Amino acid sequence: MHEYSIVQSLLNSCEENAEQNNATKVIKVVVKIGVMSGVEPDLLQTAFDTFKEQTMCHDAEFIINIQPVVIKCNDCGEESTLKKNEYACLKCESVNIDILDGEEMYLMQLELE
Repeated sequence: MHEYSIVQSLLNSCEENAEQNNATKVIKVVVKIGVMSGVEPDLLQTAFDTFKEQTMCHDAEFIINIQPVVIKCNDCGEESTLKKNEYACLKCESVNIDILDGEEMYLMQLELE
């Protein structure tokens, strides 16, 4: 389960940010997970709950926002949010597309005390 190593890195980042801002505690952690990122939100939640105990995040609320795949068609220029795993332009049905969002995981927000 690579979610454990992801959470360890996330917790380290949270603590570094808290220390840089002279905070004693992390209140809220908000992440965005793309549906194509390979990260399982339920496993990430479990890993966060398991490993946060001895960190500044021990009482932190963990919010996961799921990011659907957003594409841009290279033929017609249309940007679309995909509802299914069919990687084609919703307007012209071209498969000549670029993926703009939905492949990554980002730390979006920290609330510190």
